[in-house]
Amino acid sequence: MLRPQDTASRERKSLNGLWDFRLDAAGAGRQQGWHQGPLAEARSMPVPASYNDVLVGTTGRDHVGDAWYQTTVRVPRGWAGQRVALRFDSATHAAVVWVGDTEVARHEGGYTPFEADITALVSPGDEVRVTIVVNNELTFQTIPPGIVHDTPQGRRQQYFHDFFNYAGLHRSVWLYATPTTYVDDVVVTTDRRGSTGVVAYAVTVAGDAGVRMTLRDADGATVATAEGSLGELEVPDAHLWAPGDGYLYDAEVELLDASGGSLDSYHQSVGIRTVEVRGTQFLINGEPFYFQGFGKHEDSAVRGKGHDDAFLVHDFELLDWIGANSFRTAHYPYAEEVYDYADRTGIVVIDEVAAVGQNMGLAGGIFGGQNYTTFSPETVNDVSQEAHKQAIRELITRDKNHPSVVLWSIANEPESDTDAARAYFEPLFALTRELDTSRPVGFVNVMLAPHGTCQVSELGDVLMLNRYYGWYVNTGDLVAAEAAWLSELQQWATEGKPIIITEYGADTVAGVHSLTPQPWSEEYQVEYLDMNHRVFDAVDAVVGEQVWNFADFATSSTSVFRVDGNKKGVFTRDRRPKAAAHVLRRRWSSKP
Repeated sequence: MLRPQDTASRERKSLNGLWDFRLDAAGAGRQQGWHQGPLAEARSMPVPASYNDVLVGTTGRDHVGDAWYQTTVRVPRGWAGQRVALRFDSATHAAVVWVGDTEVARHEGGYTPFEADITALVSPGDEVRVTIVVNNELTFQTIPPGIVHDTPQGRRQQYFHDFFNYAGLHRSVWLYATPTTYVDDVVVTTDRRGSTGVVAYAVTVAGDAGVRMTLRDADGATVATAEGSLGELEVPDAHLWAPGDGYLYDAEVELLDASGGSLDSYHQSVGIRTVEVRGTQFLINGEPFYFQGFGKHEDSAVRGKGHDDAFLVHDFELLDWIGANSFRTAHYPYAEEVYDYADRTGIVVIDEVAAVGQNMGLAGGIFGGQNYTTFSPETVNDVSQEAHKQAIRELITRDKNHPSVVLWSIANEPESDTDAARAYFEPLFALTRELDTSRPVGFVNVMLAPHGTCQVSELGDVLMLNRYYGWYVNTGDLVAAEAAWLSELQQWATEGKPIIITEYGADTVAGVHSLTPQPWSEEYQVEYLDMNHRVFDAVDAVVGEQVWNFADFATSSTSVFRVDGNKKGVFTRDRRPKAAAHVLRRRWSSKP
């Protein structure tokens, strides 16, 4: 499934804006057929945005169940004779779509796109009604998991991840047209032979047509051409994509009829680079790479998880200011615009599937879980595993061509010290490698499964560790924290794999100060980071440090562990720097 774009043969129309909207906690709309006419008792809702904080009060913020969106769109007259498709970049967490009275799509998974061919249901020049019902319920069989409880006060959603369960249409909605014979998919993988760049490609065609591939440099000059749906392009003296140097070539895929006339055209950006794990090194273009950056969230006031280009650009400006070269898409795939911008700016991305919260030991300790067993026929089971597999497929299908993506993360902090965990995850690692042989694969380990107990870490190409010595353990005692952390990290180093510290951080309320560094103060956050950095610098196998978190973010309000959200951000939620931001800037700006 290719992203919509405007080319010589294609055209797209954004459906972003104000849609009619109605909450439906009782689920009446499906039985009553709300999609069959104008949405009654509707209010306005912006798309893209989470609906939770746009509305005032608890009705929207605490809503559990269906939410209905509806709009009308006029199909351009010039699209006569074309294939017409309707695409949602995401719908969190599950959705059903109708065009007019006809159901056209169903999708589960809140962070990846889906679409429907609606050619037979629309007439160019006419208006059509589009309705989507979005459901935000999480169960043990969804990715991520959760439980819906029926209480005397109504239905309540419990979830096991430490960020707010925002829902709705968080990303763009498109109506687009292609020729009836069209480019259905493009896969590119890159390599180097000396100074020559190599671009292998595979094109999937819907219909019968020849294929011509033309690769152009950033100035528009043609550097290589090839014919056929499978092939290889060689670029002498290639300008490599590299951290901090987001150089992109443009690959134009053309479909040709028997006489050589153009039927369709699609453009795919290409960054020529290699990724390799060698011993304890993580190599990009054969050079050791050290990750420095953050775990982030798609989170901002009012918008929730709604994509916003202003925040996108500003966040990347802050990454540049602080000297960061990477981030992890914690804990779900981000909007595609984020990866495009990372490609262009040379920011390295660890791309993570939305498998967070599969750890009832952690949930019971922090989020008030009820002593559930993580893996069992009643909780995370074979159905959950199939949903997890589908989430991995959709992640890789969407993000496979981004040069910024160098590592797949297939879970964050799951239970990993049991036989059941090993049986659950082993097929997931195998699937990921089957889908993409060009990138390493890993998962993020939590300290409930320290070295010597984790049964999943050996499946990964790298070790990714989340550790909070000095915060959740050894709270306030950084001397003891440093000794314990160094001891554990030295044990992990014996595995002979690169180690990326994917989370370390301390909650910090901006403006709280203490002459003697105390937890929650800006001074303690600074001392905490300095302690961690001493530990990292003492272990050669450490090839990365990503602070948790880039910015403060919203969380569930059902836990006393969180006051107005998670405060581990180096920046506040509105992107003002805490003292720690200046400490990181000095450290990261001085690193080679």
